[in-house]
Amino acid sequence: MEILETDRLILRGWKECDLYDFYEYAKEPGVGPAAGWKPHENIEESQRILNDFIKKQQVWAIVLKENDKVIGSIGLHDDEKRRLDNAKMMGYVLSKDYWGQGLMTEAAKRVVKYVFEDMKIDVLSIYHYPFNKASKRVIEKCNFKFDGILRCATKRFDGIIFDDYCYSILKNEYFKKDNSI
Repeated sequence: MEILETDRLILRGWKECDLYDFYEYAKEPGVGPAAGWKPHENIEESQRILNDFIKKQQVWAIVLKENDKVIGSIGLHDDEKRRLDNAKMMGYVLSKDYWGQGLMTEAAKRVVKYVFEDMKIDVLSIYHYPFNKASKRVIEKCNFKFDGILRCATKRFDGIIFDDYCYSILKNEYFKKDNSI
Protein backbone atom coordinates (compact mmCIF):
# COMPACT_ATOMS: atom_id res chain seq x y z
CA MET A 1 0.00 0.00 0.00
CA GLU A 2 1.05 3.55 -0.63
CA ILE A 3 2.15 5.39 2.49
CA LEU A 4 0.15 8.60 2.89
CA GLU A 5 1.02 11.43 5.27
CA THR A 6 -0.73 14.39 6.84
CA ASP A 7 0.50 16.89 9.40
CA ARG A 8 -0.20 14.57 12.33
CA LEU A 9 -0.69 11.14 10.78
CA ILE A 10 0.89 8.40 8.72
CA LEU A 11 -1.43 6.07 6.83
CA ARG A 12 0.39 2.85 6.06
CA GLY A 13 -0.15 -0.85 5.58
CA TRP A 14 -0.68 -2.95 8.67
CA LYS A 15 2.18 -4.82 10.37
CA GLU A 16 2.22 -7.73 12.82
CA CYS A 17 3.56 -5.39 15.52
CA ASP A 18 0.30 -3.37 15.34
CA LEU A 19 -1.71 -6.13 17.01
CA TYR A 20 -1.89 -4.69 20.53
CA ASP A 21 -2.75 -1.17 19.40
CA PHE A 22 -5.44 -2.63 17.12
CA TYR A 23 -6.95 -4.78 19.86
CA GLU A 24 -6.86 -1.86 22.30
CA TYR A 25 -9.35 0.19 20.27
CA ALA A 26 -11.23 -2.69 18.57
CA LYS A 27 -12.39 -4.17 21.90
CA GLU A 28 -14.05 -0.91 23.01
CA PRO A 29 -17.88 -1.19 23.00
CA GLY A 30 -18.49 2.21 21.38
CA VAL A 31 -16.08 1.88 18.46
CA GLY A 32 -16.96 -1.07 16.21
CA PRO A 33 -20.77 -0.95 16.38
CA ALA A 34 -20.80 2.58 14.91
CA ALA A 35 -18.99 1.13 11.87
CA GLY A 36 -21.05 -2.07 11.74
CA TRP A 37 -18.81 -4.62 13.46
CA LYS A 38 -18.85 -6.15 16.91
CA PRO A 39 -16.20 -5.27 19.48
CA HIS A 40 -13.37 -7.79 19.43
CA GLU A 41 -13.80 -10.37 22.18
CA ASN A 42 -10.13 -11.35 22.43
CA ILE A 43 -6.73 -10.70 20.92
CA GLU A 44 -7.01 -13.82 18.75
CA GLU A 45 -9.98 -12.27 16.96
CA SER A 46 -7.95 -9.11 16.36
CA GLN A 47 -5.08 -11.25 15.05
CA ARG A 48 -7.34 -12.94 12.48
CA ILE A 49 -8.64 -9.60 11.23
CA LEU A 50 -5.16 -8.07 11.22
CA ASN A 51 -3.94 -10.98 9.08
CA ASP A 52 -6.78 -10.24 6.64
CA PHE A 53 -5.82 -6.53 6.52
CA ILE A 54 -2.22 -7.48 5.75
CA LYS A 55 -3.24 -10.00 3.08
CA LYS A 56 -5.83 -7.89 1.24
CA GLN A 57 -4.02 -4.53 1.34
CA GLN A 58 -7.24 -2.47 1.33
CA VAL A 59 -7.06 -0.90 4.78
CA TRP A 60 -4.46 1.54 6.10
CA ALA A 61 -3.41 1.72 9.72
CA ILE A 62 -3.80 5.28 11.01
CA VAL A 63 -0.62 6.04 12.94
CA LEU A 64 -0.13 9.08 15.16
CA LYS A 65 3.22 10.64 14.23
CA GLU A 66 3.95 11.93 17.74
CA ASN A 67 4.17 8.46 19.30
CA ASP A 68 3.97 5.93 16.41
CA LYS A 69 0.74 4.49 17.88
CA VAL A 70 -1.94 2.93 15.66
CA ILE A 71 -5.16 4.73 16.56
CA GLY A 72 -7.55 3.57 13.84
CA SER A 73 -8.02 2.38 10.29
CA ILE A 74 -9.28 3.70 6.99
CA GLY A 75 -9.94 1.59 3.94
CA LEU A 76 -11.08 1.50 0.35
CA HIS A 77 -13.34 -1.31 -0.77
CA ASP A 78 -15.49 -2.23 -3.72
CA ASP A 79 -18.83 -0.52 -3.28
CA GLU A 80 -21.51 -3.20 -3.05
CA LYS A 81 -24.23 -0.62 -3.68
CA ARG A 82 -22.52 0.84 -6.76
CA ARG A 83 -21.33 -1.99 -8.92
CA LEU A 84 -19.08 0.06 -11.18
CA ASP A 85 -15.55 -0.81 -12.26
CA ASN A 86 -14.05 2.52 -11.25
CA ALA A 87 -15.88 3.13 -7.95
CA LYS A 88 -14.71 2.67 -4.39
CA MET A 89 -16.26 2.93 -0.96
CA MET A 90 -14.38 4.40 1.99
CA GLY A 91 -14.82 3.25 5.57
CA TYR A 92 -13.02 4.21 8.74
CA VAL A 93 -12.82 3.79 12.49
CA LEU A 94 -10.91 5.68 15.17
CA SER A 95 -10.00 4.86 18.75
CA LYS A 96 -12.39 6.53 21.16
CA ASP A 97 -9.39 8.13 22.90
CA TYR A 98 -8.84 10.32 19.83
CA TRP A 99 -12.39 11.38 18.96
CA GLY A 100 -13.11 15.09 18.58
CA GLN A 101 -9.59 16.13 17.54
CA GLY A 102 -10.10 16.33 13.77
CA LEU A 103 -7.85 13.35 13.14
CA MET A 104 -10.35 11.29 11.16
CA THR A 105 -11.19 14.27 8.95
CA GLU A 106 -7.46 14.75 8.34
CA ALA A 107 -7.02 11.08 7.38
CA ALA A 108 -10.17 10.95 5.24
CA LYS A 109 -9.24 14.09 3.28
CA ARG A 110 -5.85 12.59 2.52
CA VAL A 111 -7.45 9.37 1.25
CA VAL A 112 -9.94 11.34 -0.89
CA LYS A 113 -7.00 13.19 -2.47
CA TYR A 114 -5.21 9.89 -3.14
CA VAL A 115 -8.34 8.30 -4.65
CA PHE A 116 -8.88 11.03 -7.23
CA GLU A 117 -5.35 12.24 -7.92
CA ASP A 118 -3.44 8.95 -7.85
CA MET A 119 -5.90 6.09 -8.32
CA LYS A 120 -8.02 8.00 -10.88
CA ILE A 121 -11.28 6.69 -9.42
CA ASP A 122 -14.54 8.08 -10.91
CA VAL A 123 -16.75 7.93 -7.81
CA LEU A 124 -16.05 7.52 -4.10
CA SER A 125 -18.92 6.54 -1.79
CA ILE A 126 -19.30 6.53 1.95
CA TYR A 127 -22.14 5.53 4.27
CA HIS A 128 -23.12 5.98 7.89
CA TYR A 129 -25.84 4.77 10.22
CA PRO A 130 -28.50 7.31 11.29
CA PHE A 131 -27.13 7.55 14.84
CA ASN A 132 -23.49 8.15 13.84
CA LYS A 133 -23.39 11.96 13.94
CA ALA A 134 -19.58 12.10 14.30
CA SER A 135 -19.11 10.20 11.04
CA LYS A 136 -21.64 12.49 9.35
CA ARG A 137 -19.54 15.52 10.37
CA VAL A 138 -16.37 13.95 8.93
CA ILE A 139 -18.18 13.12 5.69
CA GLU A 140 -19.48 16.68 5.29
CA LYS A 141 -16.06 18.21 6.05
CA CYS A 142 -14.60 16.07 3.27
CA ASN A 143 -17.03 17.56 0.70
CA PHE A 144 -19.09 14.43 0.05
CA LYS A 145 -22.55 15.14 -1.33
CA PHE A 146 -25.62 13.57 0.25
CA ASP A 147 -27.15 11.06 -2.18
CA GLY A 148 -30.05 10.01 0.01
CA ILE A 149 -31.18 7.38 2.47
CA LEU A 150 -31.33 3.73 1.52
CA ARG A 151 -33.96 2.45 3.91
CA CYS A 152 -33.51 -0.87 5.72
CA ALA A 153 -30.21 -1.35 3.92
CA THR A 154 -27.73 -2.98 6.28
CA LYS A 155 -27.98 -5.72 8.88
CA ARG A 156 -25.40 -5.15 11.59
CA PHE A 157 -23.56 -7.97 13.39
CA ASP A 158 -26.22 -7.99 16.14
CA GLY A 159 -29.12 -8.46 13.70
CA ILE A 160 -30.38 -4.87 13.89
CA ILE A 161 -31.27 -3.46 10.48
CA PHE A 162 -30.36 0.17 9.81
CA ASP A 163 -30.90 2.71 7.09
CA ASP A 164 -27.76 3.76 5.21
CA TYR A 165 -27.15 7.46 4.80
CA CYS A 166 -25.41 7.56 1.42
CA TYR A 167 -22.87 10.10 0.15
CA SER A 168 -20.46 10.35 -2.76
CA ILE A 169 -17.92 12.50 -4.52
CA LEU A 170 -17.60 12.32 -8.29
CA LYS A 171 -14.23 12.89 -9.95
CA ASN A 172 -15.37 16.08 -11.69
CA GLU A 173 -16.72 17.46 -8.38
CA TYR A 174 -13.42 16.80 -6.66
CA PHE A 175 -11.44 18.71 -9.26
CA LYS A 176 -13.90 21.66 -9.24
CA LYS A 177 -13.38 22.36 -5.52
CA ASP A 178 -10.36 23.29 -3.49
CA ASN A 179 -9.75 19.92 -1.88
CA SER A 180 -6.29 20.55 -0.50
CA ILE A 181 -5.46 18.87 2.79
